[in-house]
Amino acid sequence: MLVDSHCHLDFPDLQTRLPSILEAAQAAGVGRLVTISTHVARFETYRALAEAHDVVFFSIGTHPHNAAEEPDVPAKRLVELSAHPRCIAIGEAGLDYHYDKSPREVQRKVFRTHIEAARECGLPLVIHARNADEDMVEILSDEMRRGRFRAVLHCFSSGEKLAQVGVELGLYVSFSGILTFRNSDEIRRIAAVVPRDRLLVETDAPYLAPVPYRGKTNEPAYVAHTAHVLAEVIGASDAEIARTTTDNFYRLFSKAAQADTARELA
Repeated sequence: MLVDSHCHLDFPDLQTRLPSILEAAQAAGVGRLVTISTHVARFETYRALAEAHDVVFFSIGTHPHNAAEEPDVPAKRLVELSAHPRCIAIGEAGLDYHYDKSPREVQRKVFRTHIEAARECGLPLVIHARNADEDMVEILSDEMRRGRFRAVLHCFSSGEKLAQVGVELGLYVSFSGILTFRNSDEIRRIAAVVPRDRLLVETDAPYLAPVPYRGKTNEPAYVAHTAHVLAEVIGASDAEIARTTTDNFYRLFSKAAQADTARELA
């Protein structure tokens, strides 16, 4: 089984085709999906998706693009919402200095609030980092000194230093379709040295479709193509990378493991 650890099933490109999207994922061997929050205000949408489909989990948080829209959501509120049995993570939150859709100081403030929430509730933080490596390293290192928390650097497209610091701090690293792109040699080099017990795969659907679907709408089924390239990069078989990344998913997102075990026993 494969897990798409990061997708956006509430986005129109996927939500309008959800039955066929989920059917295709199952046919591709993708047994679990995490639909990731971009606005806390859309909590009910994420909740409804997860409650309607046993294979779907969700997170709660504010994407850095939207930090200026939700600048003052307290950590306490994130913790309260995360108590839902199918909410398995905080985020995605972080820093995006490529688009700068929210002021950088607001992004940093909101990011630290999400770290506080992740630390308090014990759920992993899903981290968005783009063109902000220096500040990301500084904040992660500072916050980890204040108190440990679990996290994943999602859709990794940053530099080697951030990957190294992330691993040293105990974070996981998730690779998307970017790994399959012809001009992504540096990302493949980084993936090759990330410890196997820290690797995850994702789509970030509907964005970043992997080769051979690049330029088209991405969907969870396509995570199999990213997993195949990751297997080649680290010298593993497709079966090994599926087992490794799924085991890593359940280790990091331990609430998902608990939910699946409870369902099996019911």
